[in-house]
Amino acid sequence: MYSFVKNIFLKSYFVQYRPFFIFLLKFFVTYGVLTFFYQLYLNSFDAARFETDGFTKFVATQTNDALLLFGQDAYTLPHPSQPSVKLFLNEKFIARVVEGCNAMSVMILFVAFVIAFKGKWKHTVLFVLAGILIIHVLNILRIALLAIALYHYPKYEHVLHGVIFPLFIYGVVFGLWVLWVQKFSLHARAS
Repeated sequence: MYSFVKNIFLKSYFVQYRPFFIFLLKFFVTYGVLTFFYQLYLNSFDAARFETDGFTKFVATQTNDALLLFGQDAYTLPHPSQPSVKLFLNEKFIARVVEGCNAMSVMILFVAFVIAFKGKWKHTVLFVLAGILIIHVLNILRIALLAIALYHYPKYEHVLHGVIFPLFIYGVVFGLWVLWVQKFSLHARAS
């Protein structure tokens, strides 16, 4: 009798929360698959020879271009003893652009959420592409502004790098998620 009641209870519980469980399953599968392929990409570079992945180099180059556009004297160099790119501002070494700076993990998180929170395929693809582009551009601006801030206020590195600028990028991603759920997902159409 106990197992019968337990099975009925679990079945009704699963039925009641089925959309949530499906969301979680889609989110974690998408996140896992994208992370797996990104890790394969990263593993194709030789960290023992301090080889920086191409996307991180691309982000460092675009950050340098943004700094030049802002009228700053900036340049980048490959780091001789780490898989990263050194960023210089006004002839002063300011920061290392490492794999974690390229916002790829943020983009993967963004894509997994949008795919998990169902929408029409056309809207989903367009929103994912637009969101990735927005995240990328804002990340370049984030790194450039962080470099300028670190040049002028080096004693605030922990607060700038660890709090303010991550809050900025994650705040934008959260805003994009809210926009997706309220305006473009199938949930928004049903409400």
